Amino acid sequence: MKAVGYNTAGPLDRTDSLLDIEIDTPVAIGRDLLVRVQAVSVNPVDYKIRMNRPPEGEAPAILGWDAVGEVVSVGDDVTMFKTGDLVWYAGAINRSGTNAEFHLVDERIVGNAPTSITAAQSASLPLTALTAYEMLFDRLRVNDPVPGAANAVVIIGGSGGVGSIAIQLLRAMTDMTVIATASRPETFDWVKDLGAHHVIDHTKALTPQIEALGIGEPGYVFSTTHTHQYIEQIAEFIAPQGRFGLIDDPEALNIMPFKTKAVSTHWELMFTRSLFQTADITRQHDILNEVAGLLDAGKIRSTATEVLGKIDAATLKRAHAILESNKAKGKLVLEGF
Repeated sequence: MKAVGYNTAGPLDRTDSLLDIEIDTPVAIGRDLLVRVQAVSVNPVDYKIRMNRPPEGEAPAILGWDAVGEVVSVGDDVTMFKTGDLVWYAGAINRSGTNAEFHLVDERIVGNAPTSITAAQSASLPLTALTAYEMLFDRLRVNDPVPGAANAVVIIGGSGGVGSIAIQLLRAMTDMTVIATASRPETFDWVKDLGAHHVIDHTKALTPQIEALGIGEPGYVFSTTHTHQYIEQIAEFIAPQGRFGLIDDPEALNIMPFKTKAVSTHWELMFTRSLFQTADITRQHDILNEVAGLLDAGKIRSTATEVLGKIDAATLKRAHAILESNKAKGKLVLEGF
């Protein structure tokens, strides 16, 4: 089967940073599904791993986690899906990725794909939707009010893939005030169009902008990027006993400013449940089915902003370059081989 992989970790500007390869088609056993991949999207985790994690053994490493496709065979222990089902998922970080014609995935982290949108539109969402949903409802518990705080969430980096779906999930599933940050006219318009009640500029001081809204101190802050730059400001404007969550990877993070307000800190990694085979691993199956229902009901929409082309090395290099520029809006999608 066709796939895209790499033999040596490193920067994108090398000629061999991503390569078109041919490998054997895997076989489904146990609780695995074998999926014929129709569309994928790219995420920051793709280029971070490409740059830093060498392949294990002699086989090339294959990246990619978001996928939409058709189940073509199932393992002996599969109970939730059958051949012919259209599915979507975000995969597992410790297994081979979705940048391949066929892909193996544990059924417990797979959902039934939406039926009202295309495979390419659907492929933009699994990883970011799981990340946003788990952060908002499992970690920050936004449906559990912070005493005395404004019923509001601040999303730092609202125009990225995770921010774009987090805004929509909050609007579709809660009555909270959504405050998103952006920095350019096009990203201001993007997050506003997705449903943010207020948009503030994260290149300027955040606290005065939030105070000027006149809604009080927000109970929740969800930081998707450059957290180390904002931590002291977050400590200023978040409500006492508020809840703070992040998903990025700062080299160091001093949360001492949170002590006087007893702010709880939550780190979300969408891969944790699959990586550790947690007792609640099927929670991701349930979340994906719920998100698919919201899409099919018209309550949220795809965050795909561009279908770049076929799934091959050249197109994936282009996608990685866009992500590494830190100027992506929404999600970039690739479709077909």
